[in-house]
Amino acid sequence: MSFAVITRDKPGALQIRKDTREAHLEYIESTGVVLMAGPFLGEDGDMDGSLVILDVADRAAAEAWAGNDPYARAGLFESVEIRAWKKVIG
Repeated sequence: MSFAVITRDKPGALQIRKDTREAHLEYIESTGVVLMAGPFLGEDGDMDGSLVILDVADRAAAEAWAGNDPYARAGLFESVEIRAWKKVIG
């Protein structure tokens, strides 16, 4: 089942994102459940959130993945929303 993990960074937390980015990307690769992912960009062009599409068994697995993301563990996010998602186009 697919889930979208939609996050918004805390204001002023760009350095946390930059410092943790390598570990976050390694986590994505090592878990093998990410279908697609990328950052949201603010008006200034800086990264300020993320969209990650997961292919996992259930919501609990999506929540566990999101909670173990190095970005989450570093306290980057102001909010995290997890929603079931269905691919229709693309």
